Amino acid sequence: MQVTVEDINSVKKILRVEIPAERVHQQIEDAYREIKKSAKIKGFRKGKAPRSVLERLFKKEVQADVTQRLIQETFVDALKEADLNIVGSPKIDPSSLSAQTPFQYHATVEIRPRIGTIDFKGLKLKKKIYRVSDAEVETHLKMLQKNMAQLKTLDTDRPAQEGDSVLIDYEGYQGGKLFPEIGNAENFALQIGKKTIAPEIDRQLVGMRPGEAKSVTVEFPEDHFNKALAGQKVDFEIRLKEIREEILPAIDDELAKDLGDYESLEALKAKIVENLQGSYDKRTEQELNEQVFRALLDKTDFEVPESLVEAELEGILSDVQRSFENQNKTLEEAGLSKEILAERYRETAEKQVKRYLILEQIIEQAALSLSDEELDSEMVKMAQAVNQPVDQIKRYYRENPDRLEFLKHGLLEKKAMALILDHSRIEEIGQDEQAEDAKEATSTEATKKE
Repeated sequence: MQVTVEDINSVKKILRVEIPAERVHQQIEDAYREIKKSAKIKGFRKGKAPRSVLERLFKKEVQADVTQRLIQETFVDALKEADLNIVGSPKIDPSSLSAQTPFQYHATVEIRPRIGTIDFKGLKLKKKIYRVSDAEVETHLKMLQKNMAQLKTLDTDRPAQEGDSVLIDYEGYQGGKLFPEIGNAENFALQIGKKTIAPEIDRQLVGMRPGEAKSVTVEFPEDHFNKALAGQKVDFEIRLKEIREEILPAIDDELAKDLGDYESLEALKAKIVENLQGSYDKRTEQELNEQVFRALLDKTDFEVPESLVEAELEGILSDVQRSFENQNKTLEEAGLSKEILAERYRETAEKQVKRYLILEQIIEQAALSLSDEELDSEMVKMAQAVNQPVDQIKRYYRENPDRLEFLKHGLLEKKAMALILDHSRIEEIGQDEQAEDAKEATSTEATKKE
């Protein structure tokens, strides 16, 4: 067997394989011998059909079978001989098969890039420190207060106003007949100004009193999210039943107790601070990581296999599509398509692949490993996070070895990141300094424009 490699670029190769005619001839002979043993051919006893008849009836089948078998038997050995560590699926193009000539095929493959040693020590990083303010806690408390508000029927005899919560009955007609896409509803709750059905209805509700009815014509825009309503003209009959006022609870110990296992308002505030600070700490970590990768990508130039980019891109698109589905929307309703998203996120996918490969290289060159104790510790944390017995978590990973390998690799990437940060020069910047930096940056940008 002869094996040669043609370079397309640093990560894409064409592997050319030639198999001697003698081996091809033997494979073809073996294939016809097997067919002759089992083939049932009219006019001949089993195993007695002549070769010419077998070739006439089974030539295409034999050629396809032998071609596939020769590739399967030689491809892995050819990769080893060429010392290629491929990623993704190869694209194989075989030649025609003949018992008198060598069989050739070429495989277009992609390999992991040879990155070389990465100098990750001594990076200069800025660590922004964020702290939760009293104003943020107050805003969060008011949001919780709003969520716990109760709606009470208004006792005062006054017309509906912008911002009121109301109960209405309505029917939607088109051409004098009930329009199926609208239908009718009783005791429908909405807040005037939120455009729950249409802005025209909100405008007509302002000034109405309970018990009053009005006719409203609504022309839905061509780009309405509900395609069945887009561009439609619908006549509404609306009746105002109740105007409701919002009763906000006091922000005190009772509110804290109603929200859950909080003994006092101070305990609730402490939990709010903990949650907000946790989000800030994650933001700080993400910003540091982003600085690390920008610095490493600047000093580490390499091509990435298209198959890895495509796989990463597919994952990103699946996440985006799932996000839309969770909101009961489709890509089409948002004026998007997989093609548009693929173009938008391709650069992101390529950067992500480069990050994975850089971390893999650092894991390898630093000989990082994961101990059983570290793995057990991570599983204990996971069990606590989902409130499940740790044995159940361990059993899941024992039964799903692919997921276990994914978990291990993720933990190794975290170790690699920690190693980089340990060897970096990190300057902590408080919020006052951040504000000053932002002010200077704005001033500099303004000067450039002048």
